[in-house]
Amino acid sequence: MDAKKIIMDGTGIRRALARIAHEVLERNKGIDALVILGIPTRGVNLARMLEEKIYEIERVHLPIGTLDATLYRDDLGRREEQPSLKETDIPISIEGKHVVLFDDVLFTGRTIRAAMNALIDFGRPKTIQLAVLIDRGFRELPIRADYVGKNIPTSLKEDVQVHLEDVDGVSEVIVIPKGDGVEA
Repeated sequence: MDAKKIIMDGTGIRRALARIAHEVLERNKGIDALVILGIPTRGVNLARMLEEKIYEIERVHLPIGTLDATLYRDDLGRREEQPSLKETDIPISIEGKHVVLFDDVLFTGRTIRAAMNALIDFGRPKTIQLAVLIDRGFRELPIRADYVGKNIPTSLKEDVQVHLEDVDGVSEVIVIPKGDGVEA
């Protein structure tokens, strides 16, 4: 691949989020005991966008927060560059709640495993559900998303990047050759 390949544009992202919102409401039979937590960085923005879509449908704001799982990662000592810590902000008790974790790209499953470990330190939710905008495959752990915006078959020689208007100035999902420029 010579250049970036656009997999989703802003309209596609909005449509995927609308579908995920309806699926979340259907599976949970409404909004009772529902909490949405985004995994930094773009998972937080996507979680906010999901909450807005659910508000458009139900006319009720859901509790929404941020869950940083950096310290729970199993590759901290293996990375050349140590990741920076992000904020964790869980606005209510998760005890007995249906928690929807939102991340931008599901790849090996290690970030989600770390996020579940971090979440359990805050209480015992009734369920933990996973929403992702992109599932690119190559799982190393037995983790599957409950809600997927789009499945994208990729190669290990490629990176998938999610760009969002409020962070990057443009909303799109791209696939680029590994090592090409922009950081994910």
